[in-house]
Amino acid sequence: MPFFGNTFSPKKIPPRKSASLSSLHTLDRSTREVELGLEYGPPAMSLGGQTWKFEEGQWITESGGSSSGREVQRLKKRNLQLEEENNLLKLKIETLLDMLTQTTVEYHLMEKEVEDMKSQRQRKKL
Repeated sequence: MPFFGNTFSPKKIPPRKSASLSSLHTLDRSTREVELGLEYGPPAMSLGGQTWKFEEGQWITESGGSSSGREVQRLKKRNLQLEEENNLLKLKIETLLDMLTQTTVEYHLMEKEVEDMKSQRQRKKL
């Protein structure tokens, strides 16, 4: 003997009210932000005692350390620039040393030629 009957018939759900009972939709955006506190800033989170803030596509730390996250990023960028400049200067020094070596070799060869010519000339005189 079935307890609930043989047929399944769920209750009809009443239709939703289409109009909102709230008047917030009539307010302009700035008024809603003031009334509801919807001032959105950059996303922030706290991890391991440090507060991180998402600005300009990167997460920047707001607390901890003696210098700010922006200062650290600026210093890292400057460090990278100086490393690139240092590499360029090393390359220039290497090139100049190669040029100096080549010039010194050419000078010694010319000096030897002059000495050989002098010795040949002295032999002809004798």
